[in-house]
Amino acid sequence: MRCSTVGIIITLTLSILVAPRVADAQPPGKKLPRIGELDVTPRAVNASRREALLQGLREHGWVEGHNFAIEYRSTEGKDELLPTLAAELVQLQVDVIVARNAPATHAAMQATRTIPIVMAPGGHDPVEAGFVASLARPGGNVTGVSAGFGHQMSGKWVQLLKEVVPQASRVTVLWDPTRPAMGAILREVERTTRASGLQPHYLEARDPPELDRALAALGREGVDMVVVLPSTLASVARRQIVEGMAKWRLPAISFDRAFADAGGLMSYGPNYQAVFRRAASHVDRILKGTKPADLPVEEPTQYELVINLKTAEALGLTIPPSSFSRQMR
Repeated sequence: MRCSTVGIIITLTLSILVAPRVADAQPPGKKLPRIGELDVTPRAVNASRREALLQGLREHGWVEGHNFAIEYRSTEGKDELLPTLAAELVQLQVDVIVARNAPATHAAMQATRTIPIVMAPGGHDPVEAGFVASLARPGGNVTGVSAGFGHQMSGKWVQLLKEVVPQASRVTVLWDPTRPAMGAILREVERTTRASGLQPHYLEARDPPELDRALAALGREGVDMVVVLPSTLASVARRQIVEGMAKWRLPAISFDRAFADAGGLMSYGPNYQAVFRRAASHVDRILKGTKPADLPVEEPTQYELVINLKTAEALGLTIPPSSFSRQMR
């Protein structure tokens, strides 16, 4: 059977949109502005998101190689390399750093308090993580777009799975304890899980070997479904997690539609292409002189619920579309 997915786009007006403006061409001989990109996943994995950022920049008149240049650095999934790569971008004296997740934002902040940093995205709660003083008035050299993983979002993951597997009694939460500011997400998952009549079970995974052990434990724990919380590991080892869910025939939900596209049952989270296009607006304004302290942090305006129908059929699950319509209201 041909793999198919069903996506529902929920659009929320949570930020002030800024009309595109055209960047001036650089006079001959003038040094091009440089954007530093600090990434944690392999370049191929984030190709579509990187293109979304470049597309957003083009909408503001910025064309790579014509009136700006990019210095790209990726840890290829190894967060411990972030401080070194962030320091490289600072030494290159880039004009702005685009940090592609919360650990990258943290590393960039440790490397510089003067070069503007644009989060894209910036973790579930940039204020709790200490990146900004507030969303409306960041107050430092960091601004951008948050990931939108608010406390209600984490509860929604549990609710959506429960809708598909109403007979479930135990849920495993797969998470990385090194991820900053996860306490509020875990508390909401715990609250929603127990309110749904489920018994929560937690599995920690900091790296691929520990993830292997965690996935092997799933078969022994007798759980009914799995919630995959946001982390670098969850993105880099997406295929490994999907294969583990298939091995133990477990319905699972993640924060990124790439999880459902790869064979996981469900995903619910922001439209990342839209996030990176919005981040381009912050980069544009910074390159034209606006201070990051004066640029409010935006939240995602589009969220996607994606269900892999082939995986649902393989697990013997029936997807109730009318129920999901109620969930999204």
